[in-house]
Amino acid sequence: MEWPKELLEIFDDPLLDDVRPKAVAPTSNDRMAHRLIEISDWVEAHGREPQPNGDLNEKMLFASLKKIRSEANNYSLKMFDRLNLLD
Repeated sequence: MEWPKELLEIFDDPLLDDVRPKAVAPTSNDRMAHRLIEISDWVEAHGREPQPNGDLNEKMLFASLKKIRSEANNYSLKMFDRLNLLD
């Protein structure tokens, strides 16, 4: 498909060099999926699930896993649950 010359001239304008599309904000589900992957990485590195009496990072991962497990809508996270932590 040939673009009209006028349209090409508009897009070649130097004023548009810094124009970028607006970034899409991550959804709550995206954040939970990222956190579940982070928890899975931790479990693989330590050979166990995070516990509430560990160091600060472990406590935070424990709390996140507990929250993710309590969510009624964790079905959408199953594809990220490579260690079956949600079962």
